[in-house]
Amino acid sequence: MITLNYRDARPIYEQVCDGLRRLIVSGAIADGDKLPSVRALATQLAINPNTIQRAYNELETSGYCCSVPGKGCFAVHTYRAQDDARRLSLEHQLKELLQELRAMGVSEEDIQALCREGKAKRSKYAVLKRPLTALPRSTARI
Repeated sequence: MITLNYRDARPIYEQVCDGLRRLIVSGAIADGDKLPSVRALATQLAINPNTIQRAYNELETSGYCCSVPGKGCFAVHTYRAQDDARRLSLEHQLKELLQELRAMGVSEEDIQALCREGKAKRSKYAVLKRPLTALPRSTARI
């Protein structure tokens, strides 16, 4: 599921990129699956097609998809060192966040509850196997 936050400092195309990247890496979009057309995804998210095209270009540049002229854009999930680097970066950020929460006096029980809540949300969307074109229009949240 791709959610857009219009109050986020990141540009919309980066949010779309991150959402698609997360779906590809998690396996919700399998290797070789066709991504929705630029127009279809733009309509679903209620944003400009140029924004989607820019996101697809970014994904292609970083190796998460490939476009075939006249056919569309297809997901590519190959094991890469870049995935490991991103994981290490996220783990480092998480450790810093946990230290800050502890310094603010948040109890271990509350931190564990947050982790369980995050895990429950992830498992809810990790089993998403239907094509993105079937997502409801309400996925663009404010």
